[in-house]
Amino acid sequence: MSKTDTTAKTFGKVRSFFWPIHSFELKKLIPMLMLFFLILFNYTILRDTKDTLIVTSSGGAEAIPFLKLGATLPAAILFLLIYSKLSTKVSKQKLFYLAVAPFIIFFGLFSTVIYPMRDILAPTEFCNWLLTVLPSNLSPIVESIRVWPFSVFYVMSELWGSVALSLLFWGFANDITKPGEAKRFYGLFGLGANFSLILAGTCIIAVSKLRSGLAATAGVDPWQISLNYLMLMVVVSGVLIMGIYWWITKNVLTDTRFYSADEMKKSKKQKPKMGLKDSFKHLLKSKYMGCLALLVIGYGICINLVEVAWKSQLKLAYPDPNAYSTFMGGFSRMTGIVTILMMFFVTGNVVRKLGWRTAAMITPVVLLVTGGLFFTFVVFSDSLTGFIAYFGTSPLMLAVIFGTAQNIMSKSSKYSLFDPTKEMAYIPCTQDEKVTGKGAIDVVGARLGKSGGALINSFFIYGIFGNVITAVPYIGAILFIIIGAWIIAANSLSKQFATLSEKREAEEAEEAAATTVGATAPTGASTVTKMEQTTTT
Repeated sequence: MSKTDTTAKTFGKVRSFFWPIHSFELKKLIPMLMLFFLILFNYTILRDTKDTLIVTSSGGAEAIPFLKLGATLPAAILFLLIYSKLSTKVSKQKLFYLAVAPFIIFFGLFSTVIYPMRDILAPTEFCNWLLTVLPSNLSPIVESIRVWPFSVFYVMSELWGSVALSLLFWGFANDITKPGEAKRFYGLFGLGANFSLILAGTCIIAVSKLRSGLAATAGVDPWQISLNYLMLMVVVSGVLIMGIYWWITKNVLTDTRFYSADEMKKSKKQKPKMGLKDSFKHLLKSKYMGCLALLVIGYGICINLVEVAWKSQLKLAYPDPNAYSTFMGGFSRMTGIVTILMMFFVTGNVVRKLGWRTAAMITPVVLLVTGGLFFTFVVFSDSLTGFIAYFGTSPLMLAVIFGTAQNIMSKSSKYSLFDPTKEMAYIPCTQDEKVTGKGAIDVVGARLGKSGGALINSFFIYGIFGNVITAVPYIGAILFIIIGAWIIAANSLSKQFATLSEKREAEEAEEAAATTVGATAPTGASTVTKMEQTTTT
C-alpha cells in the first residue's frame, strides 16, 4: 500500500486513533518529545518556586502585579531586542545556545551563590528610606527591591516560559516540521511533554517533605536545601536540552526524509529581514498575525485575571510556605494527568476530524464556563455558608477547590489545544514571520497579556477596592468581554488559516512537481496524506 494513502488505511483505524506515526519517523519524533519534556519540566519547577519565594517574602503576593508590569515586561522587550539583533548575526543553532545558556547559568548561581548572600545583597537602608518618602500603597514595590534576588528569579522564571517554550521550541518545531507531520506530531509533542508536569510536581512534593523534615533542625535553612535540589534539576535539564538540540541538528536535519539538504542550506542563507520595529509594524498591518497576537494576549489576560483571585484564596488556606509549595506540586501533577488524558483522547482527533477552528475555540469556551462558575461561587459564597457547612467544609476550602478545578481545566486545554493550534497557525507563514513575527507575539505579546491582566487587577485591587474579593464581580465582567474578543479573533483566524494553508500547499506541490519530474520518492518519505490534506481547515 502506498504511503500516500490515507492515514486510516495506512495504519488501520485503531492505530490511526492512538499512534499515527511511521516507525522511521521515531528518529525525529522521540528527540523532539524529549526536548519539549525537559523544557516543560523546568518551566513547572520554576513556576511553582517563584511564586513561593515571592509570596512568602516581605513583598508578599501584592508584589506580583508590580513585578509583571515593572520588571518582567521590560525584561521581555530587552530580550527580544537582543534576540532580534543576534538573529541577523549568528546561525540558528548558535542563537538557540545563546538564548538558553544565560538561564541555566543564573539558576545554577541562584541556589549556590545568590540565595546564601541574600541578606548581604539586600539594600536595607535604601528601602527603609523609600518607605518613609513614598505612599504606603507603594510598599510592595519597595519590598520587591529589598528582596531583589527573589524578584530577579521571578522575572527569569517568567521569561523561561516565553523564551524556551514558546519562542525556541515551537519556533524550532515549526521550522523543521511539515504541515502533514504537524497534524500527527504536535498532539504527541504535548502528550509526551506533559508527563513532565507529573514528574515535576512529584519532585516538588518530595522536596517539600524533605524541607518539612529539616524545619526543626538547628542551623539548617530548609529553603537552601530545597533550592539546591530544585535548581540542580533545572541545570541538569538545561544541559540536556542543549545536548538534544545539538543531536537533532546533527542527525535529524541531515536526514532527507525529514529535512532536505537544499532546504536546510536555503534556511541558513536566509536571514530574517524584519527588525523589532518592523515586526511590530507587521503585526499591526497583517490581519493574520494580528489575530494570532490577540489570541496570545487574550489568553494571558484571562488566565491572570482568574489566577489572582484563586491565589488569594489559596494563600488564606495555606499560609505556611511548605504547605503552599506542597499544594502547588500536587496541582502541577494533577494538571499533567488531566492534560495527558485530554491530549490522548482529544487533541489529535479534534484537529484531524473537526478541524482547526473547533480545536482553537475550546480553550476560550472552557475559560468562559469554568471562570464564570468560580467567580459566581466566590461572589455568593457567604450566602451559601450554611449549605456548605452541611457537607463538613468551609466556603474558603470550597473556593480553593473550585479555583483549582478551574485552573487545571484551563491549563489543560491550553497545553492540549491552544498551544498546538496556535503553533500550527505559524506553519504557512513566511520565514521572516516565523522568526521575528513569532518572537514579537510569543515573547512580548505573551508578556503584554500577563501584564495586561496584572494592570487590570492592580487598578481594581489597589486603586479602588483594596482587596480581591470585592473586585471579583468587576474583574469577572472584564474577563467575559476579553474572552468574547478572543473568540471573534479565533473565528477570523480560522478562515485565514484555511486560505493560507491551501495556498502554501499548492505552491509546494508546484515546486515539487517542477524539481522532481520523473523522480521516485523514497519509501516512507511522504508525510502528507489524503486525509491530512482534506483536514487542513
